[in-house]
Amino acid sequence: MNEQSNISMPSTRGARRLPPWLKRPLPGLNEFGSTRRIVAGSGVATVCQEAKCPNLSECWANRHAAFMILGDVCTRNCGYCAVKNGIPEPPADDEPQRLANSVAELRLTHAVITSVSRDDLTDGGAEHFARCVRAIRQASPKTTIEVLPSDFDARVEAIRIVCDSGPDLYNHNLEMVERLVPSIRPQGDYQKSLEVLRIVKQLDAEILTKSGLMVGLGETSAELEQTFTDLRAVDCDVLTVGQYISPTRDGHVPVKKYYTPDEFDQLAELAKSMGFLGVASGPFVRSSYNASEVFEKTKTAARSRG
Repeated sequence: MNEQSNISMPSTRGARRLPPWLKRPLPGLNEFGSTRRIVAGSGVATVCQEAKCPNLSECWANRHAAFMILGDVCTRNCGYCAVKNGIPEPPADDEPQRLANSVAELRLTHAVITSVSRDDLTDGGAEHFARCVRAIRQASPKTTIEVLPSDFDARVEAIRIVCDSGPDLYNHNLEMVERLVPSIRPQGDYQKSLEVLRIVKQLDAEILTKSGLMVGLGETSAELEQTFTDLRAVDCDVLTVGQYISPTRDGHVPVKKYYTPDEFDQLAELAKSMGFLGVASGPFVRSSYNASEVFEKTKTAARSRG
């Protein structure tokens, strides 16, 4: 998941200072408290908390939250991610309904559902995802739904289960350029992730697809352009690009570079020129950051394209 940063945004090894554009004031906390209460009452984890996202205060103050189903323990251990790994508990049977109740109480117009990787489950958690989508549809018929599952090992039947539940947008992150995957994301697979996005379009061309990248891990400009090209080759509609910030000083992969706002703007222009319908590129961008706004702009662009 591309939601990996510590909310206090500590420096990396060697006490490297953050550049000024990565510092921001906290927003008002009135709505923040209400969101926190609803989320806590649901008993459903959020990627906002578990991944220590730097946008938590802003998003919760705006009554936005990205829910993380299937527990808070991941079966994978990536070098950039703050979510704990280990042996997860079995999925909670009542989680879909609790999630749907929270989405309704928050009055979300766009709900984002992500999860830890569940390689311990036969279907990777696909049916649980589908149950969550159906529960939200029943409780909040007007809410659009974005799913962000693991790769399901690129199994067509698992991906089909999620697609058949009717999400509006299927998000699956590449996370980084191909060269860096083996060392930073050893249980991931760049080509397999591309295959997931290809399969979604093959199963249902009406479902918008989305993918996200972190930068600052040591990638080159040429590698980023190749990654954009690879995503367009599988008809990916939406791209998010954000700054990687190490969740801890010593326990995670260090930052190799802090991109400037101008560099993020240049990446956005490149992505738009390559045909992505929706692009979000900036230091604080994460997969679910301003997801509703990005989704609406993408829908408008898709209609214009015809």
